[in-house]
Amino acid sequence: MSRFAVVDVETSGLEPNKHHILQVGVVVTDGQGAILDRWSSLVGPRSRWFFRVGPRRIHGISRRALRSAPPAREVMLELARRIEGARFVAHNAPFDLAFLRRAAASTHVELPIHEPVCTLRLSRALDPQRTRSHRLTDLCDRYDVTLVKAHDALADAEATAAVFPHLLREHGIGTDQVPGL
Repeated sequence: MSRFAVVDVETSGLEPNKHHILQVGVVVTDGQGAILDRWSSLVGPRSRWFFRVGPRRIHGISRRALRSAPPAREVMLELARRIEGARFVAHNAPFDLAFLRRAAASTHVELPIHEPVCTLRLSRALDPQRTRSHRLTDLCDRYDVTLVKAHDALADAEATAAVFPHLLREHGIGTDQVPGL
């Protein structure tokens, strides 16, 4: 049976070499789209006293909330455990992967990510003329998927997991034929 680990991260900015993961969310689904597991965690800062949270107006994550969050190594270990044996999926996967790989390397955790799948690329491939938007919120509207709280890692992972089967169906792809990045 195919399993997919749909992952989303919220970050302090857009550059993995300069910014950090603030929150990670994962939804594990089977080949039919049924949710098998869901989990999210804030990620504690390296320094307890000085750290940036970036665009709080977008993700809503406060410095106060991060102070009591588990350290990055603990979060990366738990993420690795939850995604083991599942195919990694994300909306704009190269972005999420860059941050996750950097966090994993800095915490000496090996993430079992092989042949990642990008729902943004799947969506764009259906619209080569780029006549439609491929933002997650717009895909949710297009496929009648409820996105409860945009820019919350778990909510975005759940929405991506719900959109993913629609994209596969439009491509005429079975879950055992999903192309990688």
